[in-house]
Parts: sequence; structure tokens; C-alpha cells
Amino acid sequence: MPELEAPHSGYWYADDEESRKRRAVDLLQAFRVYRAAEVAMRRRTREAMSMGENDLLVLRYLLRARQRDERVSPGELARYLGVSTASMTAMVDRLEKSGHVRRERHETDRRSIWVVPTVDSDEEVRRTLGDMHERMMDAVIEMSPDEMRVVMECLGRLQAAVDQVDAHTAVG
Repeated sequence: MPELEAPHSGYWYADDEESRKRRAVDLLQAFRVYRAAEVAMRRRTREAMSMGENDLLVLRYLLRARQRDERVSPGELARYLGVSTASMTAMVDRLEKSGHVRRERHETDRRSIWVVPTVDSDEEVRRTLGDMHERMMDAVIEMSPDEMRVVMECLGRLQAAVDQVDAHTAVG
């Protein structure tokens, strides 16, 4: 397993402004490297399952909803992805044709339907992602509660920072 090394070792623990900035840059770079690896893994997963990104997002959304014993309408999926209902209909058609989802009639509203993942799609996702999830769990399971708290707080602060990016002001 590759390990990240501090590129500026020797001065790693100094607490002057320049050292803090250098450590911050190194940490952000480590997150970027992880994110690039995750993006590549998701691309390989989509390719292995012959799906587009939105297809896989919909399937994962449906599988999580099923775990919570919730039903999902095509309209809810369209809102989740931010696409038109026509685009969602085409996507559900494609996922139904590939055997990943099925449509079920709403119990009380004959005009409405639910989109439900098939047992085969659940098994395919588990087969495709199961080993990766185990390796990720192995990578963090031995962390102390304090280490986990620090990482989670850091990720929370980074999320807050990127959530402040506004599409209208980000250009330029």
C-alpha cells in the first residue's frame, strides 16, 4: 500500500507561518490524490457495470432507499439528479431494459409508479464494490477515536469551504 510522505520532512513540526502553509498544501494535495483515485475507481466501476455516471447514482440512491424501506418515484429521482422528467423517463427505461430496475404500480394512485432496484442489481453492486469497501474499511478501522474526530472535522471544514463556491461567482 503506498504511503504518503511529507515532502518537506525535517521541518515538518515547525510551527511558523511558512511551515503551516506547507503542511496545509501537502494535506490538500493528499486529498486531491485520494479524490483522483476515487474518481478513477468510479469510472472503472461504471465501465464494469456498463453504466453512465447518472445511471450509477440513481441505482445507488434506489438501493439506499430500499435499505430504509422507502419507495422512490421517477420525479424524486429527477429532482435528485437535477434533470428533466423526460430525461429521467429515458434513464429508467434504459435501467429497466438492462435489468437493473423495475417499475411498480403505486398502491393507491393508479397513475403513479415507483422505481425499484432489482435483486440482481443489488448483487452486482455488492460484487463490484464489496472488495473495495472492505479495503477502505481496513484502511481506517484501526484509527483511534481522536484520529477519526480530527479527520472528520477536517473533512467537514473542507466541505463547508467548497459548499461556499457559487456557480455565478466561480468564473473569472
